[in-house]
Amino acid sequence: MDSRPVAENNSIRRRRECLSCQKRFTTFEMIETLPIIVIKKNGGKELFDKQKLLAGVMKATQKRPVDAVSLVNEIEGELQNTLRQEVSSVELGEMVMAKLKVRDEVAYVRFASVYREFKDIDTFLEELNGLKVDALNEKADQ
Repeated sequence: MDSRPVAENNSIRRRRECLSCQKRFTTFEMIETLPIIVIKKNGGKELFDKQKLLAGVMKATQKRPVDAVSLVNEIEGELQNTLRQEVSSVELGEMVMAKLKVRDEVAYVRFASVYREFKDIDTFLEELNGLKVDALNEKADQ
């Protein structure tokens, strides 16, 4: 009778009717996902933890106009769509940084400073100068 997506497009709600008794009922169909394994820098493996990623992104986006939840949902969706069962933590971090760089440069630098383990002010300045060069190149292209 009626179908519609529910809860971040993770399931489909269907309203049905029994052809023999005419009773109506609702079913929910869940999208089956493959578990994603994250390969850490030290070679260890662990299950992808959306909440862990969200916590890191939320720290970087604190008091910034960035929707951390939608960013993490977008990354999780992209990972599911690749149908790969393993992803490196490096690749995952780069995905976050690429999305933050487009959305908010301050959040990007915050995340990059932890992710890339900036050791001193020079490393921090290199990253800022790289952002500045990228911004100038974008303006020149327009």
